[in-house]
Amino acid sequence: MKKIGFSGTLDPITNGHMWVIGEARSIAQEVVVFLSENSTKQPRFSAEERRAIVLESCAERQWHNVQVVIVKSDYTARVARKHGIDYLIRGIRTTADFDYENLIQQTNVEVIGGAKTLFVMPPRDLGSVSSSFVKALEGPVGWNWTMKKFVPGPAYRSWILDWLHKEWLSLWPAGDDAAAANAQAWFARMTGADAYGGAERHYHNLDHLVHGLAEIRAWSANTRPDKRDIDIVRAAFWFHDAVYAHGAADGVSNEEASARLWLGSGLAADAAMADEVAQLIRATDHFQGGAVSHPLKDIMLGVDLAILGQDEEVYGHYARGIRAEYGHFPDEHYNSQRGQVLAHLRSKAEQRQLYVDRWFADQYNELAIVNMTRELALLGG
Repeated sequence: MKKIGFSGTLDPITNGHMWVIGEARSIAQEVVVFLSENSTKQPRFSAEERRAIVLESCAERQWHNVQVVIVKSDYTARVARKHGIDYLIRGIRTTADFDYENLIQQTNVEVIGGAKTLFVMPPRDLGSVSSSFVKALEGPVGWNWTMKKFVPGPAYRSWILDWLHKEWLSLWPAGDDAAAANAQAWFARMTGADAYGGAERHYHNLDHLVHGLAEIRAWSANTRPDKRDIDIVRAAFWFHDAVYAHGAADGVSNEEASARLWLGSGLAADAAMADEVAQLIRATDHFQGGAVSHPLKDIMLGVDLAILGQDEEVYGHYARGIRAEYGHFPDEHYNSQRGQVLAHLRSKAEQRQLYVDRWFADQYNELAIVNMTRELALLGG
């Protein structure tokens, strides 16, 4: 077969969709993805954005025989015929899917004279994966780690960047054009290659940023602090790892450099906020954190250390990410240094001092001990 078509809204494209496209590639020389622009739906991304995500997802897998066509105000099956395509391919996950797709198939062929449909059944692990399923994951602590399992990399990155953008804009009050432009410029900088979006950031990256901000959401929803306190913690978390390099420059730690970056951003609503956020950033510094006194310090540290108390799979991603960030160290040196850090943190957890804030302690202390003990065993400690 020369050409075959695949259609959908693809907001976002999932690994299930990618599987169907892969099946299409196995039976045709060229695959045309027809991307629906449906005025009755309100997708997260525009049709052009979705097209770019699909193409990037296919390019990532070296699938160079896939093209994407945006369908506007027409039947996909009819557009397919115009492109010389006689068959569309669709995935069938349930009997309900079959009943629906069979009805569409009859309409396509008998009513509008369009392309026929071939049905394929995805493997069991993709049987429940749909765009709606993926969208429903967003929100709770760890949602990003879960979503990552079900969508291709470009779709995941686009989704979390969109989520982060909304989080970022909600932090800064609407101001004049100059203030808005400054906020947008700083968002691009914070999520770009020189900060959390850097290729060398294997843990202190966009995932870490999403996770921490979700932790802050959960903490605030359950403890009801003042909005100003929430915003101070959020701003501090955004900036606390903005600078992350091995080896302090001119004796300035990463945390201190991040605090100075924040103070020079011009984003603070007032001088008091600027100072408080800088204090919380410095609270995460191993060298000067002990001298910081702020009522939100324990919250900030709880958010930053919450990763230690996640489930085994997420903790495993974290541990591997840390190792990758210190990939320039040989195993013997890394294992020794990492082991010392973990032993210290585990001791604090065993004394109920790792999470000073009770809410974080109740959530994560016990599992943190389990996780660190497991990693110490793997390190030979």
